[in-house]
Amino acid sequence: MEFKAHLMDEAQLRRSVARISHEIIEKNNGVDGLCLLGIRRRGVPLAHMIADNIHAFEGKDVPVGTIDISLYRDDLSEMGDQARTGSCEIPIDLKDHTIILVDDVIYTGRTVRAGIEAVFAHGRPKSIQLAVLVDRGHRELPLRPDYVGKNVPTSRSELVAVCLPEFDGKMCVDLYSM
Repeated sequence: MEFKAHLMDEAQLRRSVARISHEIIEKNNGVDGLCLLGIRRRGVPLAHMIADNIHAFEGKDVPVGTIDISLYRDDLSEMGDQARTGSCEIPIDLKDHTIILVDDVIYTGRTVRAGIEAVFAHGRPKSIQLAVLVDRGHRELPLRPDYVGKNVPTSRSELVAVCLPEFDGKMCVDLYSM
């Protein structure tokens, strides 16, 4: 992989997450009945960042959970021994709640499809919305995020890397060519 461009520094990433947080509040007329579910791995800290912003803006706590899509991937048979038992941590009864699925990058849409399937395996929410930090295009499924931090047109030979302190020791978004 070869570094191509620095797409977002820490300040830009935080501003994008803050904007997404405001948009979630506005679209849902507040935060009552919301639950944020981060898609494991990098969606989880982003969901917590959104929850922290919502608390700062509204003075209310929004429950945050984790969705592990491992068992819901459509390429599970191709993964062989890499497939592992997934665990989801959902802090509420999904019924009558609006779920905000949170992920770092949307590309083909297959991860989101698996996330939706994982949510439905645990109950039937009122609705599901999608928040992503980066939309890089190239969808293979008819899915579109409700909230996007940044749209980045890419080629299929490029990789968008979201770096977060929990995993990478830094906070930024970079573009690489493969």
